[in-house]
Parts: sequence; structure tokens; C-alpha cells
Amino acid sequence: MVKKEKLDHPVITNEWENPEFAMAEHRLVCVSRRLGLDDSVINPLRQPKRSMVVVCPIHLDNGDVKSFWGYRVHHDLALGPGAGGIRLHPQVNLGSVAAIAMLMTWKCSLMNIPFGGAHGGIRVDAKSLSKTERERLTRRYVTEMIPFLGPNQDIMGPDLNTNEETMAWVMDTFSMNVGYTVPSVVTGKPKSIGGSVSLNEATGFGVALCTLEAVKRLKIAGHVPTVIIQGFGMVGSAAAKVLHEHGYKVIGIADSTGAIFNNKGIDLPELTHRNEKPGNLKGYHQAEHISNEELLEQTCDVLIPCAIPNQINKDNARKLKCKLVVEGANAPTTPEADDILHELDIPLVPDILANAAGLSIAYYEWVQGLIRLLWTEEETVERLKALVVNTCDRVFAVADKEKVSLRDAAMQIALSRVVEARNLRGLYP
Repeated sequence: MVKKEKLDHPVITNEWENPEFAMAEHRLVCVSRRLGLDDSVINPLRQPKRSMVVVCPIHLDNGDVKSFWGYRVHHDLALGPGAGGIRLHPQVNLGSVAAIAMLMTWKCSLMNIPFGGAHGGIRVDAKSLSKTERERLTRRYVTEMIPFLGPNQDIMGPDLNTNEETMAWVMDTFSMNVGYTVPSVVTGKPKSIGGSVSLNEATGFGVALCTLEAVKRLKIAGHVPTVIIQGFGMVGSAAAKVLHEHGYKVIGIADSTGAIFNNKGIDLPELTHRNEKPGNLKGYHQAEHISNEELLEQTCDVLIPCAIPNQINKDNARKLKCKLVVEGANAPTTPEADDILHELDIPLVPDILANAAGLSIAYYEWVQGLIRLLWTEEETVERLKALVVNTCDRVFAVADKEKVSLRDAAMQIALSRVVEARNLRGLYP
């Protein structure tokens, strides 16, 4: 008799377990404990409601066929249909997408928007593809995701390495499959086909608004506040522009090519004029060229990370020389760094507040698409200003009353609303 070999299989707790999701889950658990919520209430929120993983084969321009992994996750839909971006990046995986979907749940709840948290992405180096290859990949991804999508199910929007053109492909692909035009299946579209204010510019505008509110409330700067912005894409550049117009001095900027620093200030109009689009600092010679890591450690009043996750961590948090951190990116600060910043008495405006303006604009665009009535850009911006300032008021009020950080205050408001909605709806069946 042949003896069967015993195989030791690794125990997998869940398919989305990775550091990014663990970080999002950690923050949920911490706030839930402070609120005294029972595990039976919180456990469903510690994991996504549903997820979908697809393989997207496409023809490359040279005739070869290549397949790419695509993901879409719904975290919680108690408040409404899912809403969240699509990103193209080599590091996209189920865990990273699930983590951002959870963040989207808290953003929607905090901003009092009737959406649930969703997110999606394709694991690909977008720069390696031609425009026609990106279009074919986007359309194949959307086609595979059709069972998930719809204006009352899941509304996609732009994120990392996607833009208005990508959203036009998404809308057209979905519309061709159902047989009629559905503008509200996607936000961040070009204005000519039902788009509103640019979502990416709106996100940067919201980051700047939160910065202005925090600096005013915390009284942390002198006559001319100084700002360092890590990440100079659409969000970072829009935030820099608004703060510059309000008299702030931008002294440091970073993008994927490196960083520049000039303590006397960077001439933003001149820098923008030299570059046809944000994201290329190599040709700017009126500042010192340093690394991204070194830029974070320069002295300033406000540090705004607008790049990728985990940029402020336990290794560099004690080296920061800023008076305020405003999170323009999703999850740029780790929980360990949060604790260090709290110890150093450096306040932090969290991502679920600071960069939620793009989500708010997405909601306005969704509503306008449903009722086929477009508001003017001025009306939309005024609505956005009022919403951001009102939300800042609520977060600062809770932080002052409960003697907690701004992140904990924002999470407390967001989580309480989601839990209330789940309780009111009950558990089916």
C-alpha cells in the first residue's frame, strides 16, 4: 500500500488580508471599542460585503493576447449604492481594493452622502500600455463587471491613472450592453456627456478647504503659512493652486520623478507654465532637488501627502518638522505613525475628511444624471464649500468634546451613522 503524503496547507483567514486592509480594519476596531459597540455589530463591517475578481484578456497593439487581473469590492451598502474609483497600478490586489472600499464607506457616511463604499482596479502598469490598449482593457474590465454595475448598484469614478476619458469608455461600454445611455453609472465624465466639475480638481480643492479650516481653527501658522505637498498630480496641484491663491507659500513639491524645495517659496504659476501638465519637476531649476523622503522631513507649517499609502510611518514620523498634516491621499499615514504624531502633538486632518470633496462632487454628478438637470459650476462649487465646511465643523466639535484626534472624531461620526443605518434596516432574512 502506498502511504499518502500529508500536505501542510497554509491557513488563509481571508482572501483580502494584506497590510493595507489590516490598517483600515485596525482603525475601525479602535473606534468601535471606544464607542462600546458589540462584536456582533462590528464584525460584518470588518470584511467586505462582496468582491469580484476577473481576468481581462485583450489584444495588444502587436497582435499578442495578454491577460490582466481586475477587481471590484463593495464594503457596505447600508447607506445606498456602492461608489468608488477605478485605479490602474501594478500593485493593485484584492486587499488594497478592499481597504479603499472600506475608506469609501466612512467617507460617504461622514459627508452624509447616500452611497456605500466601493472600489476597483486593474493590476497593470498603465504607462506600459498605449491609449488603444488602455481603452480595450477598460472596456473588457467593465464588461466583466456588468453584474456589479448600475446607477442604483455601483457607480464608478476616476482614481489613480484613470481620468475623464476613461470614464467616458466606462459609460459607453455599460450603455452599449444595456441598449441605452446611462450617464449615472459613472462620475468624473467629460462635461460634454454629462460630467460636472472635475473630480480630481474638486478633491484638491477640498484638501485646500480643509487645510484653510484647520489652520484657522488650530491657530498653528504665522502671517504666511508654509506648505509642502508630496504628490503633484491632479489632486496635489489643485490643492497647491488654491492655497497659493489664499496667500500660502508652497515651499516643497514632490512627484514620481523626485522633489524640489525652496524655503523662499516656489513660483507655482511659473512652474505650471513650464510644464504642460502636472507631474514633471525635473526641468525646474529654481529650487533644490531632493528625494521624496527628504522632503517630508523639511520644516513647514502644513505637510500634505497626496501620493500613495504609508508615506508617513513609524520610521519617519518622529523626523517630521510640520505643525499640521492634511491627508490628500488615501491612507498615507500608518496607525503607528498616528500614535507618534499624537505624542508629538501634531494634529492630522484624516483622509476620510480631507479628500472627500471628490466624492461629494461625484454625488452631485450622479444626481444630475438621474434627473437630467445640470447645475452650473458656480452652484456646484458653492454646494461643495458648504458641505466641506459643515463637515469640518462637526469633526472639530466632536474632537473638542471627546478630547480625541481628528481622525478618531471623523471615524466616530462615520461609524455611528453606518451602524444606525444597519440597525434600522435590520438583518435579512
